[in-house]
Amino acid sequence: MKILFRLLFCSLIAFSAGCATQPTPAPSAPTVTKAKPAVTPLLLISIDGYRNDYIERGLSPTLSNLAKDGVHATGMQPSFPSLTFPNHYTLVTGLRPDHHGIVNNTMVDPVLGKFSLSNRDAVGNGRWWDQGMPLWITASQHGLKSATMFWPGSEADIHGQHPDFWKPYDGKVSPDQRVDQILAWLDLPADQRPTFLTLYFDEVDHTGHTYGPDSPQVDDALRDTDAALTRLVQGLKQRGLFGHINMIVLADHGMASAPTQNSILLDKVIPLTRVDVVSLGVLAGLNPTPGHDFAKIEAQLEKPHRHMTCWDKSRVPARLVYGSSPRVPQLLCLADVGWRITTTDYVAKKKGKSSLGEHGYDNESPLMQALFVAHGPAFRQDATVASFPNVDVYPLMTHLLDLPAAANDGDYQAVKDMLKPEAQ
Repeated sequence: MKILFRLLFCSLIAFSAGCATQPTPAPSAPTVTKAKPAVTPLLLISIDGYRNDYIERGLSPTLSNLAKDGVHATGMQPSFPSLTFPNHYTLVTGLRPDHHGIVNNTMVDPVLGKFSLSNRDAVGNGRWWDQGMPLWITASQHGLKSATMFWPGSEADIHGQHPDFWKPYDGKVSPDQRVDQILAWLDLPADQRPTFLTLYFDEVDHTGHTYGPDSPQVDDALRDTDAALTRLVQGLKQRGLFGHINMIVLADHGMASAPTQNSILLDKVIPLTRVDVVSLGVLAGLNPTPGHDFAKIEAQLEKPHRHMTCWDKSRVPARLVYGSSPRVPQLLCLADVGWRITTTDYVAKKKGKSSLGEHGYDNESPLMQALFVAHGPAFRQDATVASFPNVDVYPLMTHLLDLPAAANDGDYQAVKDMLKPEAQ
């Protein structure tokens, strides 16, 4: 009985305590979430065909000042082949051409057909590009806006996406107009303004092809492009942005003199009716055709030749990291620096005229080494760094933008010392 009474008493006490007005608990300390600092904008600038030693001509004073106040590499090694589209896509994916699929400016895919720079449908077809993940897509996935002023790949819906702002390539748009578009994008309201931007200049490359790298016309192109950089720097200073934006100014490859007479006529070596010619130029590519003994053709071409070396794609030197992609032709012939591979018919079509400057050669050639200059709050000042492979630019950029890097062939550790200690 006492036990029952005790239980009833305790229940009443508990009930009355539950109904009584309770003291207001002391407020807990508010949870402080440290705001993530705003990401410093990054502007990636390509001067197509700007060989690393062009800066020594004294014709690029603004670029030289950026180098003095920032970081200048003694060279940057392009990926093989040292061609425009493959290397521009390498820069924004960190992948070698053999891995991102843009293996040449002219190529064939077993499913997609033929790709060339003049084929606008192919250039804008994301299926050609989707073996890589360009930086503008990663930026978008993490809340950053991007803008590309003429960058190979940016016209395509890669993985279903474009940059937030982009322009279809138009060679008639002047360097100053390209700069003004970048500045206009930077003038957008904060919630629309891009954090990752690219800018592309092509006059140095075009002039180098037409007249040769040692021509006075190339000197003029260097001056013109530097004048556009001056316009950019002045525009950034007027907006109070110059000290608050990281800039990387680089090139995709160098340029070598290639006199017209330095032409290897492929039809004088093999009967072209027995092969499918995918590409000519510095790097020629051949595929088998039904009904012909391709092994015999290969054996003939893989013999030593003056000014040209040929391999089956399975026997390309490992250091070139090239040959595993199905888009790489079965047989490759690489011209010696200063030479080209062509045909009698093509020479006749061009009436004996040819480009006096070429690239696409072995990426170890000194004449293929590209420009690299970096400037901004994250970079050291008046620092010279050793040459490095261009795949390392991608992890450097993802670090600067505080983005996770997609799978790539680069090495951030190899380039981090160009940054100030607090930015590493």
